Amino acid sequence: MDSLVIYIMMESILALLVVLVNILVCVTVYLHKELRSITNYLIACLAMADLGVGALGIPFSVVLSLGKTLCFYSCLFMACFPLVTAQFSMLLLLVIAINMHLKIRHSVIALVFLCWVVSVIAGFTPLMGWNQMKTIKQPLERSIIGKNLPYGGFLSKATVSPEYLVYFHFLVCTLLPLLIMLGLYVDLFRIVQSYYAAQGMPTAKRSEVQTARSLFLMLGLFCLLWVPLNVNNMLWLFCSTCSQPLWVSQLTVFLSHLNSLTNPLLYAMRKKNFGAALRLVFVRYILCIPRCKRCCPDTKVYPKV
Repeated sequence: MDSLVIYIMMESILALLVVLVNILVCVTVYLHKELRSITNYLIACLAMADLGVGALGIPFSVVLSLGKTLCFYSCLFMACFPLVTAQFSMLLLLVIAINMHLKIRHSVIALVFLCWVVSVIAGFTPLMGWNQMKTIKQPLERSIIGKNLPYGGFLSKATVSPEYLVYFHFLVCTLLPLLIMLGLYVDLFRIVQSYYAAQGMPTAKRSEVQTARSLFLMLGLFCLLWVPLNVNNMLWLFCSTCSQPLWVSQLTVFLSHLNSLTNPLLYAMRKKNFGAALRLVFVRYILCIPRCKRCCPDTKVYPKV
């Protein structure tokens, strides 16, 4: 079977799962008042960004992979949209880390709005001129044909500048927030360990530390799934004569999209109350089973009435 067909099938299944799971996360936080903490609200915001990946980002990537003739700026918009959601996810993880460390509860809404503004500006920077319009050699200046493109034939490679992807999107907008988050979590765990080493840790603080560890794992998973795509972009920039199989490029894109599914699942597995509420909503509202003690035994969270 052709690798493009396999890629489209995998992306289609992933898109459905991403949309379903992230809608469940948002509905779960809305229905269960016991889960309405600042951190869970931020997780719901992250789920909304991941929902955008499943509903629009993945379909856009599938269209770009087909290599059809497209208007340059239409192609550029579809290539940039996943960058906006990825940037928002990274900045929101940074906000969560700052909130865990400094407890800035009253500023969270403003910071989430600022994350969206910065993400839109950073992600759509190629639409403002930092693109490859001048390098396209076509009879029709505003059209491109996705054939014989480097690294797998994705039309995004013909529109988005590799310098933008590596120097700006990766080094400035991804790596810098990542280093800040690592510093915050390391300092948070250091403070907790030193302060509670002799006195023991209260139950409430244990819950906060568990949440911090779950978020730290989410951060690590984000890095792991996005590294292949960023490495691919660096190879594209620094080794323009290098070639690779089509499936390698498709796999790196698929892994970056997979992060939108793993975020809520990892958090639900690590947070028992959140996971129980998520299963309860799925069983009751998706499977239409009013009671299911086997799936949700004696859960302490109940839907809003």
